[in-house]
Amino acid sequence: MNNLATVVKADGSDLQSAVYTQLTTHYDKKYKTGWYYMHAQPRSCFTSQLLDEINDYQQTVKYDMLKTKQNQYDYLVLASEVEGTFNLGGDLAVFFELIKNKNKVGLLEYAIKCINVLHQNMTHLDSELTTISLVKGDALGGGFEAALSSNILIAERGSKLGLPEVLFNLFPGMGAYSLLSRKVNRVKAEEIILSGKLYSAEELYELGIVDVLAEKGQGEMAVYQYIKTANAKANSYNAIRKVRDLCDNISYDELLNITKVWVDSAIKLTHKDLRMMERLVARQTAKNTNS
Repeated sequence: MNNLATVVKADGSDLQSAVYTQLTTHYDKKYKTGWYYMHAQPRSCFTSQLLDEINDYQQTVKYDMLKTKQNQYDYLVLASEVEGTFNLGGDLAVFFELIKNKNKVGLLEYAIKCINVLHQNMTHLDSELTTISLVKGDALGGGFEAALSSNILIAERGSKLGLPEVLFNLFPGMGAYSLLSRKVNRVKAEEIILSGKLYSAEELYELGIVDVLAEKGQGEMAVYQYIKTANAKANSYNAIRKVRDLCDNISYDELLNITKVWVDSAIKLTHKDLRMMERLVARQTAKNTNS
């Protein structure tokens, strides 16, 4: 694995290499699979830096595929290097300061960074590859949204996934409603969002939200088992992915409009709500320290 990526332009010329500080990438040539592992600091959340690096890596993959005029990537796997944590979601420390200062522009800029990388993942980079999320540990808020944004969600038993935003009187505004309502239905999606509950991977598998339930410690093996099965029936699997794209299409404009509702709602949070957010920031930081 490495944290060095070279961006290649469509004409084949190279841009300067990018050194990632919160993302580690690895390319498996045998299975034409790109892996990218998150390890944000100081908290295992979607820092602005991590979002920039994910976006850069996604663009690198797209350029690589254009450069060779053929698909070098059949799969792209989003995972984490942090023990017990996939991703704890939005950067609440940043949210707190932006909301306290009524900075709608800053909130929207951050939210757009989020939906840019999520929409790219949902649409598998506008290419023939399949995106996979591997969840080993906690996936909360935006972390759950990121996991949902992949074409296939694989989670190990014992992992916890949920949307705690309601605890500080907000809602997950970067894709949760769109993604969950297409996975289950609107009633169940709203129940999950408004409950603030953490669900086990087992529960979400029963609901059809987790696609593959892996044994604890066997997540990577489950990814490769899925890839082998999909490769053996590639025509069928690729066709189903295309049909799903047609039936469950989520437009960028849909995500953007929902994000604008999120910004307007965030600005209305009270001092009491912000105090709860502060406590959750402390929990995010403590969990990262103890990981």
